[in-house]
Amino acid sequence: MKHLLCAFSLLLTVVLSPTVHAVEILRWERLPLAVSLVVDQERIVFIDRNVRVGVPASLTERLRVQSAGGALYLRASEPIEPTRLQLQDADNGTLILLDIAAEPAVAGQAAMEPVRIVEAEGSVQRYGQTDAPQGSHGSVDTTAPPRAAHETPVPVVLTRYAAQNLYAPLRTVESVPGMTRVNLRRHLPLDTLLPTLPVQARAIAAWQLDDLWVTAVRLANRSTRWLALDPRELQGDFTTATFQHSTLGPAGTPEDTSVVYLVTRGHGLAKSLLPTVSPISAALNLPSPSTPAPKDGARHER
Repeated sequence: MKHLLCAFSLLLTVVLSPTVHAVEILRWERLPLAVSLVVDQERIVFIDRNVRVGVPASLTERLRVQSAGGALYLRASEPIEPTRLQLQDADNGTLILLDIAAEPAVAGQAAMEPVRIVEAEGSVQRYGQTDAPQGSHGSVDTTAPPRAAHETPVPVVLTRYAAQNLYAPLRTVESVPGMTRVNLRRHLPLDTLLPTLPVQARAIAAWQLDDLWVTAVRLANRSTRWLALDPRELQGDFTTATFQHSTLGPAGTPEDTSVVYLVTRGHGLAKSLLPTVSPISAALNLPSPSTPAPKDGARHER
């Protein structure tokens, strides 16, 4: 009877024990991570971030991708050759690359365990991140003065980040802690931005860092002549203004379009346009109208 009770107790322990699932740990070190899939089996990728997933058009009919609560749910409906997916953090723009491949299921093959993606221990220090000063024995030195939060002026960081997002491959854009993308007012009227030039202006994107905003405004030449772009001709209250190119080519040419990056303090672009004006008039430093305009300009990309 005693042996029977022991056997029953052991059986009950096995039955009531919670099922333990193994998790494959992948460390993100700026190298693509390989994730294997089995056809008609869903595999979960835990990333603990709010991400946007870039899926090649060739996979839209073969791969189902769902994202919820910091996890990705991948399910292939047919074999997939090695293909790269891009995961972009919706908060700071960080990119993580996944190389996926799907193979047919094999009889008796166990279901694949979930994947968890974690940051590498020796991750690269990014802009705005500071290291705590170390004492002589490795302890944190609380008496050392705090380092400045930003090594580079914020307007420079904002302008560079916006330009990279518009003109550089996304995989090369380094995330900036605290940088957030902000919504733009639709159909924002920009007729007063450059009233002396025959250009069409349209706001296309905006980001915020601390109390500063940067708005990227697309400029298109509507005339048949070259136009010189001078930030002193901009009308409004801007902290800084930077043109992607110094000239606009005639309408219809590859050079007829560019972007200006407008940095504003405390609010977005809508509250910095006329009748709001800058306390310092940059137009006072403009050359006289008799100064000839350039006849051509450097070739630039859209």
